[in-house]
Amino acid sequence: MPTATRRDPPAVVDRPHRVVETGIAMGRDSSAPGAASTFTLAQSTTELLRRALLDGRFAPQERLQEESLCALLNVSRTPVRTALHSLAAGGLLDYVPNRGYSVRGVDPVGLDLIFDLRGVLEGLAARTAAEHGMGEAANAICETALAEGDRVISKGRLLAADRPVFIEVNATIHQAIVGVAPDRMLGEMLRMCHNIPVSSHRNVSWDDYPWLRRSHDDHHRIVEAIQLRDGPRAETLMREHIHSVKLRMRSRLEADEHTKAALTAAAAGHASRSSSLSAVRKRKLD
Repeated sequence: MPTATRRDPPAVVDRPHRVVETGIAMGRDSSAPGAASTFTLAQSTTELLRRALLDGRFAPQERLQEESLCALLNVSRTPVRTALHSLAAGGLLDYVPNRGYSVRGVDPVGLDLIFDLRGVLEGLAARTAAEHGMGEAANAICETALAEGDRVISKGRLLAADRPVFIEVNATIHQAIVGVAPDRMLGEMLRMCHNIPVSSHRNVSWDDYPWLRRSHDDHHRIVEAIQLRDGPRAETLMREHIHSVKLRMRSRLEADEHTKAALTAAAAGHASRSSSLSAVRKRKLD
């Protein structure tokens, strides 16, 4: 399938806007003391849209319409344009002249490569955390997140209201482990992987309870291995965990492709039948 040539998005002048207060900026918990930060409207709009993209609220390759985003975020066009330009420059969106912005997609080969890279990097992060020790603060963060995840899983079913809670659980555990690394390079390389929404640790599959329960069990085993200072086991468990996520995401991607192919075939068949009926009517009239 031919792909359109990607070009740099047009520059947007970020004029000063009114100042707003937001507690979700930079991925921090809005309930934490001092979490609220003073952001311009353009900055807060960018962070809200970034979070929505990483949470999987938009489908891969979905075109983003300014009017719809303005209504969704309750802002004017200017901060939305600034946000789109910023997120495209950061790799979360694709920009094509005369077609606008769309969510960055990935094919099966690219998906495998991204998750394999994540497995290596996050496996190394888990091993490093085990060998260097996580420290009391990181341990407490992981224990709190694990307990919150247990609370969600203990219900025996997936409720829509619990999805954002579990997204934070998943992101918190992975970020805490990566954050222990003594060098920032590891975290920066992983952020590049997460700039593709399907690979973000905030994009949680919410339609398969048994799979999600096993995934959260993985979190427990990984954190336990790190606390026991067992580097090789922590690395192996994390790589297996990321591999299971890769298989899950690949299955979703293939299902989406099959659905698209079926819809395309159905549309083509309908067009063909309509054309045949038109030809029959024309012959009868003649």
